[in-house]
Amino acid sequence: MELRQLEYFQIVSQLSSITKAAAHLHITQPSVSVAIQKLEDELGVPLFNRGKKQLTLTAAGHIYLQRVDDILSRIQDSVTEMNDYKLHPKNTIKVGVTPMIGTFLFPYIFTKFKQAYPHIQITIVEEGTLAVRTLLEQGKLDVGVIIISSISPRLETALITTGQILVCLPLNHPLSALETIPFSALRNQPFILFKEDTYSRQMILKECNKYQFIPNITFSSSQIETIVRLVEQGAGITFLFDAIIQKHARITCRPLSQPLFIHAGLAWNKGRYLSKAAKDFIEVVKDFSAI
Repeated sequence: MELRQLEYFQIVSQLSSITKAAAHLHITQPSVSVAIQKLEDELGVPLFNRGKKQLTLTAAGHIYLQRVDDILSRIQDSVTEMNDYKLHPKNTIKVGVTPMIGTFLFPYIFTKFKQAYPHIQITIVEEGTLAVRTLLEQGKLDVGVIIISSISPRLETALITTGQILVCLPLNHPLSALETIPFSALRNQPFILFKEDTYSRQMILKECNKYQFIPNITFSSSQIETIVRLVEQGAGITFLFDAIIQKHARITCRPLSQPLFIHAGLAWNKGRYLSKAAKDFIEVVKDFSAI
C-alpha cells in the first residue's frame, strides 16, 4: 500500500468521480483507476459503488475514508511540526472568519496580532460559522474566529465576547414602537438573513420553528452592508449582533422579548498539531479578550 493510493482514494471520495480526481491531480484517468483497484484488491473489499453517473462510497469505503483522512492529516501535521524546527520556518497561519464577527471584531484582533508579530502572515478564509467549523475539523484551517455556541467536542475554544441578537427594522416600522419585540410578532415579516452556512441563520430558523411558523426569507447574503442597505430600503427585517448595529443610524433595532445571545470566540482543532505561529495567534486573542 502506498501513500499515493491513499491520496488518490481521498480525492476520488471527495469528488465522486475518477475523471474529476484525475483532472484535479493533473494525472491520467487510468493512473487513478489502477491505483484505486490495487487498493481495493489489497484490502479485499470494494470501496466504491460504481454507478453510471458517479461513484459513491460503500459502507466499508466510508469507514476507510475516516482512517485515511486521519492518516493524511497526521502526515501533514508532521510536516508542519518540522517546519517549526527549521532555521527560517514559513510563518503563515490560515484563519477562518465569519461575516458577522469579521465586521466588528476581527480588524482589532488582526491589528493587535500584526503589531506583536509583524513577520507572521495571515491568510483569511471568509465563511459562515458552520463552514469554518467543518474546515477546522478537517484540518484545513489553523484557527477560526467564529460563534462558539454549541461547538463540536473536537474543537477547543476561547471566549472573546458575548453579545445580544437584535431585531433590525426599517425606520418608522410599526414594530419599532415596542421596547422589546415578541418573536411571534415577526411571523408575517419578510426576513433578510445570512446564508445557509451561518450559525445566526440556523438560530433564527430554530426560533421560527419554536414559534411554529415558516419564515418568509426574501433575500440571503454573506455581506452585512448588503443586508443593512436592504433593511434601510424597507425590503425586510434582519437580526444582527448588538455591537454591529451601533454604527448604522438609518435602521431601528430592538431586543427580543425573549433575548437571544451568542458567544464569539476562537476555535481550533484539539486533535491537530498547532504551529508556533498559530499558538502565538491564540495567545494574542486570549489577551485581547481579557482587556
